[in-house]
Amino acid sequence: MSIESDIKSTVKLNENDKTVINLIYTNNWLKEKALTDFKSYGLSSEQYNVLRILRGQKGQPANLSTIQERMLNKMSNTTRLIDKLLKKDLVTRQTCPSNRRKIEILITSKGLELLTELDDKVKKSNLNITKNLNTSELTTLNLLLDKLRA
Repeated sequence: MSIESDIKSTVKLNENDKTVINLIYTNNWLKEKALTDFKSYGLSSEQYNVLRILRGQKGQPANLSTIQERMLNKMSNTTRLIDKLLKKDLVTRQTCPSNRRKIEILITSKGLELLTELDDKVKKSNLNITKNLNTSELTTLNLLLDKLRA
């Protein structure tokens, strides 16, 4: 199906406009698909992203700016996300002993267990989302997306 038919456009779009609209539409489609993986766990995709970032720290604490730099959605309110994860006992927050102005965030064992439980579901979902593309097409798509952002 084409983007014009998906959005029921009655106007022929030029390739530049079509590409940007297609990217925005696809981004929202992907978010909907991902949300179903997390919703039953009471997580948003942004909260999941924070947990993955913290797991990637391999036991080392991260500060708010480190998490913000690595977020997929740079517009996320990192402090609010951390507060919500704290309430769910998925992360801990403490003041750095050597620099009292620095806040350190760590993933808890409960957070790690949740990610482990979600890993297979996310992998299956990603395979389902990309099932219509072969490896060569996926490689090309990734190269083109990287080039677009360059």
